[in-house]
Amino acid sequence: MQSIPVDGTRLGTMTCIVAPEARMANRETGEVRKDREGNTVYTVGVAVRQEGRRASVVEISVSGEPVGVVEGVRVSVTGLVAFSWAMGDRHGLSFRADAITPAPVAPAASSAPAATGRKGGDA
Repeated sequence: MQSIPVDGTRLGTMTCIVAPEARMANRETGEVRKDREGNTVYTVGVAVRQEGRRASVVEISVSGEPVGVVEGVRVSVTGLVAFSWAMGDRHGLSFRADAITPAPVAPAASSAPAATGRKGGDA
């Protein structure tokens, strides 16, 4: 399996659309997938939208439960790597990240009324 580093800064807006779920190693037994250190591997559905209206949905695996990542939250993804895979006549890409965290929120504009700048007494 070939790994391909992905420059996440060029991906545009990323939004969680499927909250983190433990990835199954065996659905019949309910066994969850673990990484080499024994941490549970989670999968997060992320909508990626670059310029324009088109969006792509990717499932990204990450070790350990991403804290604060819920549906609808913009996220930051660090250490993103794509892996090419093939099984028989099927093939594709899977994605793994070092971390998925809520994106910093830009400060909102002040909602205080603006001063009118009028001088003098009552109108």
